[in-house]
Amino acid sequence: MYIQLIEFRTSRREELLELARRWSGDATGNGTADATWLCTDRDDPGAWRLIVRFPSYDAAMQNSQRAETDAMSREFAALCDGEPVFRNLDVVHSEG
Repeated sequence: MYIQLIEFRTSRREELLELARRWSGDATGNGTADATWLCTDRDDPGAWRLIVRFPSYDAAMQNSQRAETDAMSREFAALCDGEPVFRNLDVVHSEG
C-alpha cells in the first residue's frame, strides 16, 4: 500500500471542497486510488491535509499520468495559498 499526503494552506474553503468532491470521485471511480481523505487542522486554521491511498506506488504513478489528474492538480494548486508539500509514504504496517 502507498499513501500520498499533501499538506497545504487555503483561504478558499468552499471552492476547495467542491474540487475535492470532484477529485475524490474521479480518483477512486476512474483512477487508481482506493480512498481519499480531506482533513483540516483543528489547531492551525487554514492548514489542510489531503490523504490519498493507492494499492501500490505503481498505481499512484499510473494515476499521475492521467490527463484528468493533471487538470485537477492545476485547479488544486490555484486554490492553495502557497506551494503544497507532497509526502510519499510506503505503508510498512497497518491494522484495521
